[in-house]
Amino acid sequence: MTAELIIYNIGTLVVGKELGEIKNSMENIEVLENAYLAIVNEKVLDYGVGNIPSKLINDNTIFENALGKVVTPGIIDSHTHLVHYGSRENELPLKIKGVPYLEILKSGGGILSTVEATRKATKEELFKKAKATLDRMLCFGVTTVESKSGYGLSLQEEIKQLEVNKELNEKHPIDIVSTFMGAHAIPKEYKFNPNGYIDEVLKMLPIIKKKNLAEFCDIFCEDEVFSVEESKKILTEARKHGYVLKIHADEIISLGGAELAGELKTLSAEHLMAISDEGIKKLKENNVIANILPATSFNLGKNYAPVRKMINQGIRVAISSDYNPGSCPTENMQLVMQICSSQLKMTPLEIFKAVTLNAAMALNRKDKIGSLEINKQADFIIYDTKNLNYIFYNFGINHVQDVYKNGKCVVKNKHLVY
Repeated sequence: MTAELIIYNIGTLVVGKELGEIKNSMENIEVLENAYLAIVNEKVLDYGVGNIPSKLINDNTIFENALGKVVTPGIIDSHTHLVHYGSRENELPLKIKGVPYLEILKSGGGILSTVEATRKATKEELFKKAKATLDRMLCFGVTTVESKSGYGLSLQEEIKQLEVNKELNEKHPIDIVSTFMGAHAIPKEYKFNPNGYIDEVLKMLPIIKKKNLAEFCDIFCEDEVFSVEESKKILTEARKHGYVLKIHADEIISLGGAELAGELKTLSAEHLMAISDEGIKKLKENNVIANILPATSFNLGKNYAPVRKMINQGIRVAISSDYNPGSCPTENMQLVMQICSSQLKMTPLEIFKAVTLNAAMALNRKDKIGSLEINKQADFIIYDTKNLNYIFYNFGINHVQDVYKNGKCVVKNKHLVY
């Protein structure tokens, strides 16, 4: 078979294929110099070093000169709260004064204020706002996004959010992966009857699954939100209905969410800023992916998840933005990656593995995306840089030049072209 498109003269090609075990398993990904990448039928046909094999070329093959620049798989943002309405800049003075998030939530702010705005918004308004967000993400190199519900907190409103996810997935180049997170907070109408709302969430689970609106189920396991016991009850029931499990764990205090993730063998545990040593042990023993969200720590001025300790113990780490209107309103995954470099002392290879292959695994999509192996989706980025280090050295800007989704150029010279 011959190629429709060949990217050649690639200075550094991060294939992302996992190599044999090495001491630091977060760096065991294939990287080639002076490389080419061949595409056909929206997938990777071949890649290699040096001269392009003649068997890959026909009279109609299109050639793109990478001019010695860096090419990597598309970035996968495996934890976002994409679909919502309104914004929360009014909380900024409170955060600057050090008012704890849980206090803001108890007073009707935080998640609950976004719930109010989201409930009032139409599907069209939600779609328009989320599409604009996705366009910005795409320009920063993101080609797949996980999107959680959780700003509806009623069956009708949760369905509304998830239906927007479905429409975005159909109409936007970025692939959208849906997660049901009805257990994001206790809505105001159940303030004095939280158990009543838990019962409502349990009733939502089979309805949303029957409508095929969500692949995953997540829950905010946190002090004064959902306890470990309540989280276990909801997640156990979710599994019965066919959901793959995730959990917001140990974000603010060490409640035992990571230990629960290990007990239930969830696919991933998210946040983990306050994880205990026992929690780390449970993640490792049960092959739970640690999905860390460092831009949230950066924005809130909080401690970061103990990533080096996790990596040293052999835990598979993914990195995501946690894009949301409260604790992390940024679409810039490159900035998130740069925070990992400067604040968490992660190496470029560790970071790229965390936002590509490991992130794909955190979404059960390692066979389709996350690396540029043969027959995987041709989702890739051309950076306007000559080496990987420069992406982290020159921070706070967008280094992405071109973005290809399923082998088609959707961002050219930093501008949308889809």
